[in-house]
Amino acid sequence: MTSEPTTATPTDVTITTDAGAMPAHRWLPPGGQGPGIVLLQEIFGVSAYVRRRAADLAALGYVVVAPEVFWRLGVTTPVEGEDALTRGMGLVQQLDWPAAVGDATAAVEWLRDRDEVTAGVGAVGFCFGGGLGFNVAAHLEAEGGPALDALVSYYGSALPGLHENLTVSAPSLHHFGLADSFIDTDTVRRIEGSLVAQPATVFETYAGADHAFDNDDMPWHHPAASALAWATTTEFLREHLPTA
Repeated sequence: MTSEPTTATPTDVTITTDAGAMPAHRWLPPGGQGPGIVLLQEIFGVSAYVRRRAADLAALGYVVVAPEVFWRLGVTTPVEGEDALTRGMGLVQQLDWPAAVGDATAAVEWLRDRDEVTAGVGAVGFCFGGGLGFNVAAHLEAEGGPALDALVSYYGSALPGLHENLTVSAPSLHHFGLADSFIDTDTVRRIEGSLVAQPATVFETYAGADHAFDNDDMPWHHPAASALAWATTTEFLREHLPTA
């Protein structure tokens, strides 16, 4: 087994769903095996930023898979360009949400079946993916199957419509900026009130940080909040989804 890092070039894979083969991308950790993480995209798809975060997680010792959640809409490449925000939001509006939850759940199950995944499976999601990950965690628990071992959600954009109706008992960490242009502070505080009443939930807020503050390709990037949130994320994952 090689000791050289294997995160630079992901492998394209497919995941079986009820509608066919969903494209996805897999990163292996330096040792070639470890716990699994499903990485759930923003509205811009599996972008260069998402790929960098996948490589970061793989470098920490995780087997990472990032599914192309927009695949049912015929979109399997990043949404880029000056109108990327408009097009990305349009894709989310067209998306069949229950189907997306099912597809992301299939990615969790796919990881659990992989020989290289030697421990539990968690999920990390950003924006659109943060809310999707929360719904997947709740869905797995409602179905009575194995729960996620850990969930990390960054400014989950669907949480305003989910937090009062779904319960997640798995260890979960939520990050929100308090200067979010899309989710106002009152809504953030209502989400916080709901989620901290659930078991094993950590809720972190960041003064002055906008939406997508972790994405260093976006104008909303907040370097200090990003660094602090990532440090908190890695510590949380080490506790609940240890690599050794």
